[in-house]
Amino acid sequence: MRFSKNLDRIPPYLFVEINRKIAEKRAKGEEVISFAIGDPDIPTPNHIVERLCQAAGDPANHRYPETDGLPQLRQAIATWYEKRFSVRLDPDKEVLPLIGCKEGIGHISFCFIDPGDIALVPDPGYPVYSVSTVLAGGEPYFMPLTEENDFLPDLDIIPQEVLKHAKLLWLNYPNNPTGATAELDFFEKMVGFAKEHSLVVCHDASYTEVAFDGYRVVSFLQVSGAKEVGVEFHSLSKTYNMTGWRIGMAVGSAKMIDALFRVKSNLDSGVSQIIQWAAIEALSGPQECVDEHNFIYQRRRDELIATLSKIGLKARPPKASFYIWAKIPEDYTAEKFTLKLLDEAGVAVTPGIGYGKRGEGYIRFSLTVPDDQFKEGVKRLLVWNSSRRK
Repeated sequence: MRFSKNLDRIPPYLFVEINRKIAEKRAKGEEVISFAIGDPDIPTPNHIVERLCQAAGDPANHRYPETDGLPQLRQAIATWYEKRFSVRLDPDKEVLPLIGCKEGIGHISFCFIDPGDIALVPDPGYPVYSVSTVLAGGEPYFMPLTEENDFLPDLDIIPQEVLKHAKLLWLNYPNNPTGATAELDFFEKMVGFAKEHSLVVCHDASYTEVAFDGYRVVSFLQVSGAKEVGVEFHSLSKTYNMTGWRIGMAVGSAKMIDALFRVKSNLDSGVSQIIQWAAIEALSGPQECVDEHNFIYQRRRDELIATLSKIGLKARPPKASFYIWAKIPEDYTAEKFTLKLLDEAGVAVTPGIGYGKRGEGYIRFSLTVPDDQFKEGVKRLLVWNSSRRK
């Protein structure tokens, strides 16, 4: 049996390995507090669940859905974008529902990348950006995101030879894993850069609604000319605690949306209409739940930042996203420090190296931990720190 060469270039998905190690510990009867996975612990709001149940009772929703989704959902997405970002979208040409944001991110590389083409990918960054590039036969060029540059890519250091072959530019703000944010002047620069070098921009905006201290995240599409060069991926997963429901959207350039539609229509069968009706309710219904969730995450952020400071780990309080990117002691690798916390404190985190070479020297904490486990995890970190100082 011979597998494709591209398959050999793909490492095991980061979270699969983390979950395996946690499962091994738990199988031995050890309790592990996991800050590793960004999966909201807060339940999906009741009004969304109720709409799901109602939709499930309608036989019309039991059949194959259309790839481009219900017209009502596309309109709800367009209306939400106009209310939230003052961005106007044509629901028939500039909006495409996705089976979760990850699906669209994985598929869009097939729209633009041919063998030998390059995608500009943030490092550290969500692994699917580079993996989808490889699966399409291309090569990722990793743009370093450094603390000194506020975890924004420095476009001036990208070699001209790379830019000659680059087709796609990946961005992600608020950022996973660093929690960094970007403002409109940065996106304006990205639009100009894309036009200059004939690039398409894919912006992963999944975390725009998880924000703290009154901060309002901006959209890439708010910049003049953005729809000429790019699309923005968004998700209901983080905003409404719907990770398991698998519902997201791509919005922006009509040409790019059409290209993604053509790929999707050949590779998947669309989003369940039951989920689509629930998504319409989420986008169009009461929004107070978003602030309520963010209040919980902010409280956890503040407590964890204070705890990390006590145990000697430096971290910037994020203005958005539910991740804390913490710098570890220089005499450890990210993997060794992660294993140390798991073995000695029973606390699981994500090693930064899993997000790229520039993630070395960092670990990522997620704030999506139930309060009782969160408090236990914080306690364990403090006890562990005290014991190692004796």
